[in-house]
Amino acid sequence: MTATPDISTTAGKIADLQQRLAEARIPVGEDAVRAIHDAEKLTARERIEALLDEGSFTEIDALARHRSTAFKLDKTRPLTDGVVSGYGTIDGRAVCVFSQDSSIFDGQLGEVTGEKIVKVLEMAVKSGTPVIGFYDGLGTRDKEGIVSLEMYSKIYRLQAQGSGVIPQIAIVAGEVAGSQAHGVALSDLVIGIANQGSVRLNKEDAADSIADATSGLSHLTAADEHAAMDLAAELLDYLPSNNRALAPRADDVAEGSAIDLDSAIPDERDAQFDMKEILSSVVDEDSLLELQPVFAPSVITSLARVAGIPVGIIANQPLQDDAWLDIDSAEKLTRFTRFCNTFNLPLVSFVDAPGFHSGESSAATTRRTAKLFASTADATVGKISVVVRRAFGSAYLAMAAKRMGTDLVFAWPTAQISTADAATLSATLGKDEAELEEMLVNPYAAAERGLVDAVIPPSQTRKQVIDGLRLLERKVEDGFHRKHNNMAL
Repeated sequence: MTATPDISTTAGKIADLQQRLAEARIPVGEDAVRAIHDAEKLTARERIEALLDEGSFTEIDALARHRSTAFKLDKTRPLTDGVVSGYGTIDGRAVCVFSQDSSIFDGQLGEVTGEKIVKVLEMAVKSGTPVIGFYDGLGTRDKEGIVSLEMYSKIYRLQAQGSGVIPQIAIVAGEVAGSQAHGVALSDLVIGIANQGSVRLNKEDAADSIADATSGLSHLTAADEHAAMDLAAELLDYLPSNNRALAPRADDVAEGSAIDLDSAIPDERDAQFDMKEILSSVVDEDSLLELQPVFAPSVITSLARVAGIPVGIIANQPLQDDAWLDIDSAEKLTRFTRFCNTFNLPLVSFVDAPGFHSGESSAATTRRTAKLFASTADATVGKISVVVRRAFGSAYLAMAAKRMGTDLVFAWPTAQISTADAATLSATLGKDEAELEEMLVNPYAAAERGLVDAVIPPSQTRKQVIDGLRLLERKVEDGFHRKHNNMAL
């Protein structure tokens, strides 16, 4: 048994503090820690300490306890009250963190737990610091009553107000259910842990990490907890600390190397090719970090670097549904475009877009894909498009149109930029397809009108993109005064 310190002396008071802090490290005892380790998981505190630079974690509210007396809760008042919170550094950059502890009240949120998370979020927003949260909790602490919902309302309001101000990253480290679920969805980037983390709105709902990825809720899926932390650190490498800062640049730049771009597009009309190979040949080597790879896979959204400059990459993927756009792909592109715009990441698009699928309801598809046009037009960061093959009709407008605010539009000689493909135009106009391709379905008709800035050999793409990014580095674009747009969400 640990001796009780004599708190009438300074030494005793310091010893008393050390005992309290030691208790906060294992608030519900060694058996609970062993049970977590036996399940091959980390404790809430271990997650934070593994994520941050060694020795950099400063904990806040370690000695907090809940204040509720209902349902005899005053008989059990563990320190930390179910969440470890504070700040530290990742690769020397300041971050704010919180980590839910499912060994305390199943990670359910009560008044004090909520106060601790609110304090961290407020600190992050005021200091312009990214926040990373480990989510591992089953909703509200029902025994504390409606105060749990009050705390969720404060948390969600702060997340909404901080959206577009600081990067918010959620790591789904365990079962998340009930009101806690929307805290994950309100984050900018979500990392799920395979076969361990899952999100469900109601406790009775079925959920797993695969469903989170295929639904578009999670952006990345990690094999285990340490891999999830590595992904969080990697994401921060591409992002600024806040919306008034610039993303860090890489010093050493290695050129991408995947395929010979001059032979990347097959000679056969509408033949498939892998757009990722083209992207890997343009961006810096090993810098392509794809987000939401299994959700709406007919489009690619990825963070990358070009000559060390962090960028957002948007591309059509012919290997999936022949690169046709639909409701899900429009939503994926819209969210990513807004994310890059708010954190000052230039956008580079690689286009092979045959059109929009109308889906079961043409009217509903029209309404729900209109958001893509709004986000494209609204983005004020530097925007570069490279048309590698098809750019037809409305899909061209959404992905590559000069007059939609794209700063630089490049086209390969293989580009087909037109209101429709040659076969459709032939049926409509009664002209030979080959004649129409020469007249209308090529990059030169657009270039004659200044809608394509340059038709380039594919092998020159990386150089043109680099030069364009450097040109647009200090781009300034003032919009009309308004609170926000009213896109068809």
